[in-house]
Formats: sequence, C-alpha cells, structure tokens
Amino acid sequence: MADDSRSRRNGVLGSYAAIGDSFTEGVGDPGPDGMYVGWADRLAVLLADQLPVSGATESTPHGDFRYANLAVRGRLLDQIVDEQIPRAKELAPDLVTFCAGGNDIIRPGTDPDDVAERFERAVADLSGAVGTVMVTTGFDTRGVPVLRHLRGKIATYTAHVRAIADRYDCPVLDLWSLKSVQDRRAWDGDRLHLSSEGHTRVALRAAQVLGLDVPADPDQPWPPQPPRGTLEVRRDDIHWAREYLVPWIGRRLRGESSGDHVEAKRPDLLPLKH
Repeated sequence: MADDSRSRRNGVLGSYAAIGDSFTEGVGDPGPDGMYVGWADRLAVLLADQLPVSGATESTPHGDFRYANLAVRGRLLDQIVDEQIPRAKELAPDLVTFCAGGNDIIRPGTDPDDVAERFERAVADLSGAVGTVMVTTGFDTRGVPVLRHLRGKIATYTAHVRAIADRYDCPVLDLWSLKSVQDRRAWDGDRLHLSSEGHTRVALRAAQVLGLDVPADPDQPWPPQPPRGTLEVRRDDIHWAREYLVPWIGRRLRGESSGDHVEAKRPDLLPLKH
C-alpha cells in the first residue's frame, strides 16, 4: 500500500526513504545496538527535527515523521532498481535519496556512460511516484589508495549524475566537492567506507542541500595532527592490505558480495525512536 499520509506542507518533509548500497546503509558507522547508523539515518533525525511535532510519544519523540532505509551493502545499480525502487514507489514518501552505481563503476570493464543511462531511467521512474528525489555524486578518490586509479571514471559518472539531476530537477548531494571527507579521518579502517564522523559530515551537507539549518558546518577543518613517519605509514598500509584489501579481492574473485544474505535494516516507513 502506498503511504497516503505525505505531509510536505509548505516545503516541510514528513517522510523519507533512502535507497542504495553500503554507503547509504551506513557501513563504517556502527551504532550501540550493533546496527549501522550512517548518514541517511542521521539525515532522517535532522529532517524530523524541522517537522512541527504532533502525535509525539515518549518512544517516538519525532511524532509524525517517518523513515525507511532500504539500502543493502554490495548492491549493484540493477539490483537496487529491481529490489528497492519498487518498494520506494509503494511507500511514496516526500523524499527519496538515491545513491547507486558506485559498485558498478569500480568493477573492471564497466562503462560509466552505460551506468548513467540506466541510472537516468531509474530517476525518471522514481520522479513520477515520490515527492522529491535527491541524487548523490561520487567522491573524489584522489586520496583513496584502492580507488585512486578510478578517479577519471568516477568523475565521468559524477558529471552524468549532475546532468541527470538538472533534467529532472533533483537536488544534488555533491560529495565530490565536500573537501572535509578527503581527510583520512573521514574514512573507516577499510578505506572504502566512511567513518562515523564522515557519515555525520555527509548528513549535514545533505540537510544543507535540502535547505535546513544545520548545527555544524560539514566542511569545517579537522583538528591538526602531528606528522606521520614513513615507517608508521608503511605499517598501516600493510595492516590495511592484510585485513581489508586481500579479503575484498577474494570476494570479487569468488563472485561474492558483502551483501549476500543481508536484508534492508528498515524496510517500512516507521516513526523515529530514541
């Protein structure tokens, strides 16, 4: 059943569904209950805070605001289109954030032009069924060792995403221009997913894109750090390769995904809780 309680009154967003892969699921940002939090969950709280509260209770202090997160780690664009977009259309929220294609782009031999064409078809499909579709660009990967060589390919896809957003009047969460996430402290130990602080900064930027007042500047400078010696850097690189890079390559060779047997953490539009 579609959600018939959409409450975008005077530009206020009353419901939100996030679709995507590990980035939107929140990998790298563990919560106290063992579930990942992530930028989309954090954005949902910021959105709920701007909604006039009605129907609030002790367990649901944000009242009428409802949120779903359909994202699953490891998903390719076509999987997101097949598995998540139909559900998002059923829910018909005021806002959908749509970040997809990154896992396709990092695969050898993929064509960013082709991925963008499929992404545009999905945006066109979503735009007719939900209130607002916010799309997300790729990160500037100049400082990410395992992805640095793909920077040109990611930039091409990012240019396509911005053009698609122009054609469908979609707000853009531009991660390429978010300089603060180019600091290594914005990234988890695997160097592929954001840290908790990185997810927080993305949530703040997403809220800014939607016109919300935010409690902090997502691009505020990081505190200075003492310089790292060559030996320390090399030791960290060896640890990273052993703990993360080798298993990641192994999964690719075996045709496995980190998202195998993983389900969406929040498949329904539900009120936010403490």
